[in-house]
Amino acid sequence: MNYAGKVVVVTGASSGIGEESAIEFAKRKANVILVARRKEKLDQVAQKISKYNSQVMTLQCDVSQKSQVESMSKTVLEKTGRIDILVNNAGFAIYGTVADLKVEEIESQIATNFFGMIYCTKAFLPKMLDQKSGHIVNVASVAASFGLPGMASYCASKFAMLGFSEGLYHELKGTGVGVTVVSPIMVRTNFFDNTSFKSVPKYSLTSLSSKTVAKAVIKAASSSRLEIIVPPLVRVAVWAKQTFPYLINPILTSTFKQKQEKDSD
Repeated sequence: MNYAGKVVVVTGASSGIGEESAIEFAKRKANVILVARRKEKLDQVAQKISKYNSQVMTLQCDVSQKSQVESMSKTVLEKTGRIDILVNNAGFAIYGTVADLKVEEIESQIATNFFGMIYCTKAFLPKMLDQKSGHIVNVASVAASFGLPGMASYCASKFAMLGFSEGLYHELKGTGVGVTVVSPIMVRTNFFDNTSFKSVPKYSLTSLSSKTVAKAVIKAASSSRLEIIVPPLVRVAVWAKQTFPYLINPILTSTFKQKQEKDSD
C-alpha cells in the first residue's frame, strides 16, 4: 500500500515498537502523529523522523486518561482533517502473582493497555466511518492467547484487546474501515525495565527486534486479516494450546513452579 500523505497516529511512540513503527511510516512518506506521555522522548523521536522529510507532530497524552485522549484526538482532527491509520501500541506490564500485586497495579495495566485502546478507537472511529476508510492496528502480544503465570493482569488486558478487536472486526465489515491485531512474542524493548522484572529472564534467542514488529505493523495497516502473529511459526503454538490445553497448561504450571522454587532458594 502507498502510505504517502496518509495520516497515521501512533500511541506509545516514544520508544520501542511505537518509535520504530513511526519511523517505518515516515520512511514511506506518511504524516505521523507521535503520542505518548513523555514529551522529551517524543521530541527525540520526531528529530529522528525529520530526516525522512515526512510531516510529524508530537502530542503529549496519557491514553489511560479519557479526557486527555479526547483532547488529543480533537487536536489531530482539527489540524489534519482526517485519520487514516491508528496504531494502538501504548502498553506496559508489572510482573507478579495476583496474590502479591496491589489492586492499583492491576488496574493501571488494564487502564493503559485495554481502556487506552478503547478510548483512542472510540475517538477516531467515527471519522474513519465518515470517510469510509481507515485502519486500526492494535498491538497485542502472544500473551493474548496464553494465560502466563506472573503476568495474569497483562495477559487479561491483551486477551481483552484481542476479543474486542475480533468483535469490532466483524462489525466493520463493508464499512471501508479495518482492524488488525499484531501479536508478537518477546520483543527487545524497555518493556522489561520495570523493577518487577528484576529476577525474570528478559530476553531469549527467539526475542524479536522492535523493527521486526514495526514491519508487521506496516503490513497490518493494509491487511484484511484479524490477527498477524510474529513470527508466523508461533501460530502453531497458539493452535496447540487451543487444541490441546490439557497438554500445554501443565507445562506452563510446571515451569512457573520451578521458577518459584529457584527464586526461594
